[in-house]
Amino acid sequence: MVTIQNLHKKFGRNQVLSGLNLTINEGGIFAILGPNGSGKTTLIKAVLGMVIPDKGEITVLGEEIKKNSDYRHKIDYLPQIANFPSNLKVKELIKMIKDLRKPTDEDQRLIELLRLEPFLDKKLGNLSGGTKQKVNLVLTFMFNSPLIILDEPTTGLDPISLIRLKELIKVAKAKGKTILITSHIMSFVEEISDEIVFILEGKIYFKGSIQELKTKTNQQDFEHAIASILTNNHA
Repeated sequence: MVTIQNLHKKFGRNQVLSGLNLTINEGGIFAILGPNGSGKTTLIKAVLGMVIPDKGEITVLGEEIKKNSDYRHKIDYLPQIANFPSNLKVKELIKMIKDLRKPTDEDQRLIELLRLEPFLDKKLGNLSGGTKQKVNLVLTFMFNSPLIILDEPTTGLDPISLIRLKELIKVAKAKGKTILITSHIMSFVEEISDEIVFILEGKIYFKGSIQELKTKTNQQDFEHAIASILTNNHA
């Protein structure tokens, strides 16, 4: 599904990715974790073609992305910050995105699921952060792409919306889709992930199940296992 070989990226003097190698197989939920500045968002943006690596190769859905941008149509992406045009109404934005991509009726179901009906005629600039995030989720899940990338999807969500998000992710997985997630909420990651990928200083430190990580770090719970990695590598 996604293969990354020897990926390097520097911003000024800051080496963000340094020889990162990663293979994500088709189907399942993969959480990409790491401390702030570890290279998570840079990695995701490189996969999306939004950041050009200094060195290395990325293959997505069997296509090397340097040669072809068509693969992006097969990815649904939820960015960490929902920067929408503030003067557009919610329903206008949804229609605009539908017109740019493949026709879909799935938006109606998602609007009802996330209880967005009262906000459809409101301007995006007047919405709370949590409501903007619900709009973000509609835009991400209303298409039927094989790869879904969610960058901090829980931001601003109330408990009911968080339950709905988990449902959406589990349904996508049941359809055989591959879902990549970054999140700082360890309980969320532990509940939904099949595998985690832990990035430290621009390289893959660990890839495997949460149980394998607990065994490797000799910790009984997930948060302590993560803390153990950080403590041992900054001692």
